[in-house]
Amino acid sequence: MSHTAHIRSHRKPRRSASTIAMRAGVAGGVLSTLAVAGASGSANAAEPVTQTLELPTLTADLAAQVAQSADVTQQAAASYQLQAERDAAAAKAAKQAKTDLAEAKKKAAEAKRKAEEAERKEAAERASRAAERTTLSASSDTGSSTGTDSSTSTSTSTATGSAAAVVSFVQAQVGKAYVSGATGPSAYDCSGLVQAAFKQVGISLPRVSQAQSTAGTQVGLDNLQPGDILYWGGAGSAYHVGVYVGGGMFVGAQNSSTGVVEKPLSYDPPSGAVRVL
Repeated sequence: MSHTAHIRSHRKPRRSASTIAMRAGVAGGVLSTLAVAGASGSANAAEPVTQTLELPTLTADLAAQVAQSADVTQQAAASYQLQAERDAAAAKAAKQAKTDLAEAKKKAAEAKRKAEEAERKEAAERASRAAERTTLSASSDTGSSTGTDSSTSTSTSTATGSAAAVVSFVQAQVGKAYVSGATGPSAYDCSGLVQAAFKQVGISLPRVSQAQSTAGTQVGLDNLQPGDILYWGGAGSAYHVGVYVGGGMFVGAQNSSTGVVEKPLSYDPPSGAVRVL
C-alpha cells in the first residue's frame, strides 16, 4: 500500500459496476461499428470485382456494334462498286454506239457516192448512145438517098448453121437477170452473154466487150447477118456488146433494170459490128 493510501483524498475512486458495464457497452458498440464498417469495407472492396466481371459483356457489345458497322460499310462499298461498274458499262455502250453510228454514216456516205457515180456513168453512156444514134440516123438518111435500105437488107436475113445456134441460145436467155461479171446460166452481163452464146458452137471469145469488139471482121451496119456481134463505143474500146438476131432485132444483157432483152436496133443503135462466123 502507498504511504498516502490512508489519506482519503489520495485514494483512487473505485469503479462501479455500472460504469464498467457502460464502458463494456461502449466498447461493444465501437466493436460493432468497426464490424459494420469492416463489412461495409469488404462489400465496397467486392464491387470492383463485380465491375470487372461486367467488362467482358460491354466489350462483346462493342465488338458486335463494330462488326455491324463493318457489315454496313462493306455493303455500302459493294453498292458503290456495282454502281461504278454499271456507269462504266453505260459509258462503254455509249461509246460503242457512237462508233457504230459514225461507221453507219460512213457506209451510207460511201453507198451514196457509189450510187451517184453509177448514175453519172449511166448518164454518160446514155449520152454516148444518143450521139451514136444521131450519127447512125444521119448515115441512114444518106443510105436512103442512094436507094439502100439497111432495115430491109437485114430483116430478110435468115440464120443457118452455127449462126442459128447462137441466135437460138441468146433468145432463150431473154428475161434473165443482168449481173455485172456474170456468165450464166441464171444471169449475165453483156459480154458474158455473148461469150456464152458462141461457146455453144465451139468458139472461144475474149471475156470483155473491148476485146470482143475486135474479135472478128468488121462489117457495116447496113450489111448485118444473124449471129454478128454488135458493139457500142469504139472498136477496141467498146463498153457494151450484143448479138444481132435478124429482122432488125438484137439480143443483149442491157443493164440491171432490164436484164436480157430482145429489142429493135432503133431502141439502142450500135456503133459497129464484127462477124465471127
